[in-house]
Amino acid sequence: MNEAPDRVRDPFAWNCLFAAGFFLVCLIRLGTPSTPFFDEVHYLPAARAVLDLQWALNVEHPPLAKQIIALGIAIFGDEPFGWRIMSVLFGTLALFAAMRTMWFASQTRTASLLTGLFVSTNFLLFVHARIAMLDVFMVGFLMLAAWMFAAALRENETARWRLAIAGVALGCAMASKWNAIPLAVLPGLAFLAARWCAGRRRLVLSARGWPIGGMTLWEAGIWLGLVPLLTYAATFWPYLFWQVQSGEVGGLVDIHRQMLSLQTQVPEPHPYQSNWWDWIINRRAIWYLYEPVDGAQRGIMLIGNPVTMLAGLPALAWCAWAGWQSRAGGNAQGQVRWDAIALVTVFIASLALWIVAPKAVQFYFHYFLPAMALSGALALGVEHLWKRGNRAIAALVCLGALAAFIYWFPILTAAPLGDPQDFLQWAWTKGWR
Repeated sequence: MNEAPDRVRDPFAWNCLFAAGFFLVCLIRLGTPSTPFFDEVHYLPAARAVLDLQWALNVEHPPLAKQIIALGIAIFGDEPFGWRIMSVLFGTLALFAAMRTMWFASQTRTASLLTGLFVSTNFLLFVHARIAMLDVFMVGFLMLAAWMFAAALRENETARWRLAIAGVALGCAMASKWNAIPLAVLPGLAFLAARWCAGRRRLVLSARGWPIGGMTLWEAGIWLGLVPLLTYAATFWPYLFWQVQSGEVGGLVDIHRQMLSLQTQVPEPHPYQSNWWDWIINRRAIWYLYEPVDGAQRGIMLIGNPVTMLAGLPALAWCAWAGWQSRAGGNAQGQVRWDAIALVTVFIASLALWIVAPKAVQFYFHYFLPAMALSGALALGVEHLWKRGNRAIAALVCLGALAAFIYWFPILTAAPLGDPQDFLQWAWTKGWR
């Protein structure tokens, strides 16, 4: 008799430890600077307006992320810790959910833990987990939805409640920032495409076949289509109390017309603006802070981890090739690399928004979502190198990403600097200054 195949152990405990460590590191100098910096000057007044329920501020963005910031202020006080603690929590959620997503998508402990390494040190997540901006809430909800969706595909018996959570999370992601929309539609489209390719005679009513046995297409449409839309609409509850807009359907339409108008207006050029091709090659940084504050010269620099962002590009190309080969029957294990295909799809969809979006001024932080996919692709690529025996290269990439994070740590966390010209230690190129 053949021996039973070894079952790979779920790295849940390690994922928890990784996330807990990230949370604690994020708390270092969380209250520095002690005054609002960068876009906090826009979002903190908007969060306070939520608590006052008197007027709407920052109406160019949906309300949920500002409501969550307001919750932190209500619980912990209107001070730096209260402003930023919810960002820390959602940054930690994003990291943990990314690791869980990779586990359910790949069923490999190594890929899950490497995702934790590359996501936590890619700079974008860490910086945004320590500032009261909207992006980390959007990413946290999207990663939660990805985790639930991947787990539903892997464990069909849990699919119903997992897709319900995924639907709510997708709605919350869109209600945090519209950047989430291209990714929020992907789970529903993936389910539709899979069921269509399964060739069921009753496409809408059949509960058989891939991707989730026992669930009809119409039910999936409720969880992944209707629930996100209802959740999104429900987040506009403060407008019921503001006199500037009504909470009726017509009022919501008017609100969105105003939001779209503000999103597509042509503002003055900004010294830190950049384009999508700059983001891919990690060419243009943003200095969220660089000034004397709290008794010292301090700075916070947003740029991608040079090792992760550049090594991630060939890794992403390998994911595209591995996914194509597996679909064409060239995979040695005879399995389709849906994990690789999904990462490439997420990267393209999230980046394509900024290629076609009618937004005149764009910034490097718009690369946040593509960078999350890129970090996951690097995890799969490094795992592949390790399995093939190229362990020196794999170890070099891992150590390089960690070393870059440690080296940049002072300028990611507003550490006191000795001289106003100290930023040159990290601003190696003209585009980083």
